[in-house]
Amino acid sequence: MKAKMTLTALCLLPFAATSAFAEEANKDSELTMSAELGMLLKTGNSKSGDIKAGFNVKHKKDQWTNLLEINALGKKSEQKNDETGEKDYNTTDNKWDLKAQTNYTLQEQGKNYLYANLSYSQDKFLNFKSQSSFSTGWGRNWYKTETSSLFADIGPGIKYDEIRATETEPETSETNFIVQAQALYTAQINEHVEFKQYLVARQAVESGKNSFYQSETSITTKLIESMQLKFSFRVDYNSEVDETKFENTDTITSFTLVYNF
Repeated sequence: MKAKMTLTALCLLPFAATSAFAEEANKDSELTMSAELGMLLKTGNSKSGDIKAGFNVKHKKDQWTNLLEINALGKKSEQKNDETGEKDYNTTDNKWDLKAQTNYTLQEQGKNYLYANLSYSQDKFLNFKSQSSFSTGWGRNWYKTETSSLFADIGPGIKYDEIRATETEPETSETNFIVQAQALYTAQINEHVEFKQYLVARQAVESGKNSFYQSETSITTKLIESMQLKFSFRVDYNSEVDETKFENTDTITSFTLVYNF
């Protein structure tokens, strides 16, 4: 299993990368925004540069909650040209994704809500040139205390994949019906440490078609009132890929500084 891992240690204007999910509706602010920009530079025997950026918006009014999250990741590494012997910087990782969700709580302070979810992603080194999906359905606040909560939703949707060309096959595309399920568990371990576990599955209805699964685990430690240190581990899995050139699983490991405003 191939693991594509990125360690981001120095962040400017960062933010807490939250999932586009119903749990966000419990925050007090009507409009909140946050941003992340981080990089890791390596010199010496080998040279490389990583950059991670993100933008997050949440708007809440009455029984409506609107969420938008954008993330981008890029990496360049020094590589030697076998023919000329010269060293050049080549892009070895380049991906970005967008998540947007709208929730409507059926009753004021109620537990049930309706949702509409849109996602889009591009990855230069993935079997899929791009992946997009739309889903709508029902969700519920299943469990909530002063220190923890569990939200989950499920609904039908549609997924569109652009598949890269290979040496033997041209670029193609697929449109599939899916069932999407999401869950977010949050636990406040103490006044300084928070744990989050986010899961999403986009299961293709038709057998043999690509399904997508994602898991993101994070632990956030408060440094000062508006700044935190966050460790996160994300796993992306596609069930159907060209196994001669690509792997099913990608992982991203990151340490970031988090600034909330």
